[in-house]
Amino acid sequence: MTGTSLAPDGKAPLASPDLDLRAAAARVAAVRRRGRARLVGVSAVLLAATAAAFCLALGYGDYTVPLPDVVRTLFGGGDPGSRFVIVELRLPRALLALLVGCCFGLSGTIFQTLLRNPLASPDVIGVSSGAGAAVVLAGGLAGLSGTPLSFVALAGSLVTGTAIYLLAWRGGVTGYRLVLVGLGIGMGLSSLISYQMTRAEVTEAQNAFLWLSGSLNGRSWPQVWPLLVGAAVLVPLTALAARALPALQLGDDTAGGLGARVERDRRALLACAMGLAGIATAAAGPVGFVAFLAPPIARRLVPGQGAALLPSAAVGALLVSVADFAGQHVLDGTQLPVGIVTSVIGAPYLLWLLARANRVGQGG
Repeated sequence: MTGTSLAPDGKAPLASPDLDLRAAAARVAAVRRRGRARLVGVSAVLLAATAAAFCLALGYGDYTVPLPDVVRTLFGGGDPGSRFVIVELRLPRALLALLVGCCFGLSGTIFQTLLRNPLASPDVIGVSSGAGAAVVLAGGLAGLSGTPLSFVALAGSLVTGTAIYLLAWRGGVTGYRLVLVGLGIGMGLSSLISYQMTRAEVTEAQNAFLWLSGSLNGRSWPQVWPLLVGAAVLVPLTALAARALPALQLGDDTAGGLGARVERDRRALLACAMGLAGIATAAAGPVGFVAFLAPPIARRLVPGQGAALLPSAAVGALLVSVADFAGQHVLDGTQLPVGIVTSVIGAPYLLWLLARANRVGQGG
């Protein structure tokens, strides 16, 4: 008899170890197929919801454009009035919402997955505060405004992220140490921002406060193109660097045993995450809690799929699009900065996360 053997009493056959291994491999393959199918399905639903939010943002407002006319205008048709309202006024803002949310979502999932800490996102560990401090100082001391401030914000976030990494380095970087260092630097930069705001003229302080809230109000094509170019470069680089994430999630020793170059791969991923957060912050200001919220939402939708890069990016884009639409239309005659709306959603989640950590004995 092939594949079985008799039990010691000679009554019942025992399963072959080869059969057990094949059955286990078949079960693992089935689980992976279900996981991939769920990932594809959830990603498709999220992308469809994001497309619907995008079309709603283009069509609804003081001058409402029906959906067929929105689609026709996007493909070069439509009447002159619709083209002006959609292409010149609404399309840049809607595109910025998608790109900013996508970049923050990707940045947040890289930080949280790589450092294995749910608090590790650019707005929590000080990267966004670096951009804010750079903008406030450049605007108040050097009198810069407009597009140059976007490059200042990008430089501020990258310099701050590099400083956090170097200060957290102790023969390597652990998530716990990097988060603590980032929190300390972020609080110091927030104090610097507050000090500069008290010395600024009323108009300068008002403009700085609006930018620090994270706003898409008044954004147009000059803010879209730098972000679009930056995302076109950084998103593929992030996808390429993220191939090392599954090994790095297993821990440094295991990843090294599997052939990963741990510190080099970690630096590449952190550089991509900081760059994504930097270009998003440069375009719209430090939109709070998007990078913090998008990854856990995506992981709950596709459990067991690791970093879930595509779902995180889609959740971030959907979150910013819906929040910006709500900020424009919830209050009659008042446009709320998108960062205020996302903070209303994100702050309770942060409190819940901290309370849950304390209940299970992880809060210290």
